[in-house]
Amino acid sequence: MIRLDALLVALVVASALGVVAAQHQARKLFSALEREQTRAHGLEVEWGQLQLEQSTWAAHGRVEKLARERLGLRPPVQGQVVVLEAQ
Repeated sequence: MIRLDALLVALVVASALGVVAAQHQARKLFSALEREQTRAHGLEVEWGQLQLEQSTWAAHGRVEKLARERLGLRPPVQGQVVVLEAQ
């Protein structure tokens, strides 16, 4: 009887330790999940900022101004334009 009681106590203690270990692991994983979600949100914000910056740099007026000032480009005159039609 004493051996049975000792065995049951040992099983209960082992079970309790298993529960504690599982809870600890779950908390660690949840903490890691929250960190990654925060990081993902930060990356989404940065992506939005980069898209805005790209649209600013690629604005038609800015590109045309740089082409005129830095590269010395100008629009073609009427006789230089050739229009091709796709068939």
